[in-house]
Amino acid sequence: MRFLPTDEQSDFARTLRSLLGSAQVPATVRAWADGDAWPGRALWSRLAGTGLFALAVPEAYEGAGLLPPELSLGFVELGRAGVPGPVVESAAVSVLLAELADEALAKRFLPGLARGETSATLTLPGGGPYALDADAATYCFTVSPTGELRLAGGTGEADGTGGAGASGATGATGATGEPIRSTDPARRLCLPTADGGELLAAGPGVARAAEVAGRWARLLTAAQCLGVGEALLARTVEYAKQRTQFGTPIGSFQAVKHRLADTLLALEFARPLVWAAALSPAPGEVAAAKLSAGEASYRAAMTALQLHGAVGYTEELDLSLWLRKARPLRDAWGTPSACRAEVLRSLTPPRR
Repeated sequence: MRFLPTDEQSDFARTLRSLLGSAQVPATVRAWADGDAWPGRALWSRLAGTGLFALAVPEAYEGAGLLPPELSLGFVELGRAGVPGPVVESAAVSVLLAELADEALAKRFLPGLARGETSATLTLPGGGPYALDADAATYCFTVSPTGELRLAGGTGEADGTGGAGASGATGATGATGEPIRSTDPARRLCLPTADGGELLAAGPGVARAAEVAGRWARLLTAAQCLGVGEALLARTVEYAKQRTQFGTPIGSFQAVKHRLADTLLALEFARPLVWAAALSPAPGEVAAAKLSAGEASYRAAMTALQLHGAVGYTEELDLSLWLRKARPLRDAWGTPSACRAEVLRSLTPPRR
């Protein structure tokens, strides 16, 4: 099987890369980390114009259908550019609502998500208690271990500006407390309040839909990791060509070459696993993709930090924006140990 994108898929990825390359994403990331959501919302609207968010929404609700390969290609580009915001969570919410097959809920939320007019964040059982960027998202959904789907903090209806108010707060304001500091300042973690919020659905169907949505979130996070790793490697290679020691570019040193080559190999081994999981999103396939892409991205971050030296982690250097993403993304929606356990379960025959 050829895990290569079609010409149409490649054109879509190039379109996203061109858009993001001209969007001043590092400035948007810094504004997002400071609590200013407006530049991020403007970028979100531009991404929506490419049809990116519609790839996780059925056609009946103004989407393009559930297309994990195309969506994964898009999320590699989002990771490569370092785009902030709950992009993974918004897609996972779209999948969750589509899997529920509740027409009323689908009509209420999915068209806005497909058009990029609204955004969403999500917590699922086993996915950690914190909602990403809940203070900047239109909606904050939670699924309890008992199978209750709730809209935290009230209705969370959009205000006509893509969900962002004048202060960068959104319709989900009141659903969470103050943001909690993260390793990556642009990943604003919030803990949904204990009052529950509006009950949208309950029962075994919610649990099944949540399981599917969790797999999509893990897959798209793996794609993001791949993009982050590629960005880190490209910036490090460029730096190694320019930085000199003893009158020679450090990229000519054998130890540096080996470190960069090992990083490249890790990313290239992760790539087909991500595409395989996008084509066949079984739990074991997705976990293998997330494990390999997450570890490869983290390795790229360590390589970038070592070869850049002390300048690598300074906030003034844009490289730090990607360095800080690698570790949180590696652990988001499935830590390495959790993914290894899932892969093992998928390879172990059931007991009789």
